[in-house]
Amino acid sequence: MPVGGLSPLFSPAGSGLGGGLGGGLGGGRKGSGPAAFRLTEKFVLLLVFSAFITLCFGAIFFLPDSSKLLSGVLFHSSPALQPPADRKPGPGARAEDAADGRARRGEEGAPGDPAAALEDNLARIRENHERALREAKETLQKLPEEIQRDILMEKEKVAQDQLSNRVGFKMLPPVDLAPLVGAIDGEPADAAIREKREKIKEMMKHAWNNYKRYAWGKNELKPVSKGGHSSSLFGNIQGATIVDALDTLFIMKMKDEFEEAKAWVDENLNFNMNAEVSVFEVNIRFVGGLISAYYLSGEEIFRKKAVELGVKLLPAFHTPSGIPWALLNIKSGIGRNWPWASGGSSILAEFGTLHLEFIHLSYLSGNPIFADKVMNIRTVLNNLEKPQGLYPNYLNPNSGQWAQYHVSVGGLGDSFYEYLLKAWLMSDKTDLQAKKMYFDAIKAIETHLIRKSRNGLTYIAEWKGGLLEHKMGHLTCFAGGMFALGADDAPEGLTQHYLQLGAEIARTCHESYNRTFVKLGPEAFRFDGGVEAIATRQNEKYYILRPEVVETYMYMWRLTHDPKYRKWAWEAVEA
Repeated sequence: MPVGGLSPLFSPAGSGLGGGLGGGLGGGRKGSGPAAFRLTEKFVLLLVFSAFITLCFGAIFFLPDSSKLLSGVLFHSSPALQPPADRKPGPGARAEDAADGRARRGEEGAPGDPAAALEDNLARIRENHERALREAKETLQKLPEEIQRDILMEKEKVAQDQLSNRVGFKMLPPVDLAPLVGAIDGEPADAAIREKREKIKEMMKHAWNNYKRYAWGKNELKPVSKGGHSSSLFGNIQGATIVDALDTLFIMKMKDEFEEAKAWVDENLNFNMNAEVSVFEVNIRFVGGLISAYYLSGEEIFRKKAVELGVKLLPAFHTPSGIPWALLNIKSGIGRNWPWASGGSSILAEFGTLHLEFIHLSYLSGNPIFADKVMNIRTVLNNLEKPQGLYPNYLNPNSGQWAQYHVSVGGLGDSFYEYLLKAWLMSDKTDLQAKKMYFDAIKAIETHLIRKSRNGLTYIAEWKGGLLEHKMGHLTCFAGGMFALGADDAPEGLTQHYLQLGAEIARTCHESYNRTFVKLGPEAFRFDGGVEAIATRQNEKYYILRPEVVETYMYMWRLTHDPKYRKWAWEAVEA
């Protein structure tokens, strides 16, 4: 369209907006003068005003502060509703500040001057109008899923604010601490066992003293370079080793060390920071460590810190499905997933390993919100169809649907199954939903993943879209203890079967240790090409102090008292 064709919008012949609309849109009349609208110009004008009306509706319905905006633009505020004199400058405050400044300087346009008041009102209206249009435009450009997510986040922020008000540190309800279960202050009758027990405690003292000497307050110790290390998994939160070791110090009766750790937690453990953390790692190390320390010692500081951190983690659940993000900025509440995790999916072993701690957070805080979050995860999972009864490792938190069909009882899946069983046990065997989910899952695992090697070693393979990869990770070795621990409550006739299955997995994992030169097991081992329980790839030939094999030995010893499990565990100590 020629430039001159737009001139009627601004010429006197249109008599402003009213004349333009009346002449351009009313009845399709043709004018006789040069200012008359052509048909194409009428459509342009119609499109312009349609866009304007759309933006206005967007401002009204989508802006969170639209009610305040309309009251400032359309109505005069009474003096009682004016902001306090010490309010901080914010959006829309510049026109008022300009008037205040003129008044302080004694310039023309101080209060009482009608012209100045009109100018200030117009400036405020223009600024509010521009901001409304800008925010409405940004909102209308979002996808429906993003708008829904924003609405959910706003609701959750309100709920979180209410929670923070209700669950103050001084308002936590009284809690009845159950007496500790197990032998307290006992000593083994066997002198050789006593000696070995003291050796283990000596190893703990060695680790603790050198952490204190070289890395006190940091998350980890680098033993070769003798310096501290703080993994990005914890953001800026410090002291992971201190918090994670609290229960061990208490159980080993290292009372002085426990007291200094408690003092550090009281004085230095801080969660008020701008930091992105792994929800899973922070939960199992910090929340779990603090809750364990509280139940063992009864020290209130541990409960307060656990609940405080739990509140910080709640925004991770602000997704359309309620499946939490893997990563969370604990200041802004903004979450995301690992970019490598199947198109930004959440990971089964991460969102499935929150249940135990969050159930306890509800008990310790008196607020059901924590339990509600993790129970919703179960609801989502139970509503999904499971391929062959198996749980894939990746779930999209926006759609609430599985991503790629990769199933593992090792990395990416492992502790989800462990937490189902332990939720059943922790509930004093009243959580029937957890029991059913657990036994249904291990039935599918046994059918589709568990195999025997040519020489009789039982192993748990990985399932990728229906094809098996005959690899077993060190992480998977926890399953021997899990199968045995759940055997008592197995369906009729299967108790001995699951106890035997646990023993077979323990034997396979022992072989993965015994077949290496240093007698420590690799990160993963394979059963293909004539190889059994041996790492064949260079990127699997390392050991990073993983506990899963010794964990299975411990469960098998407790449940069977077969001395070979103590023997195997001592071999690992010596190695």
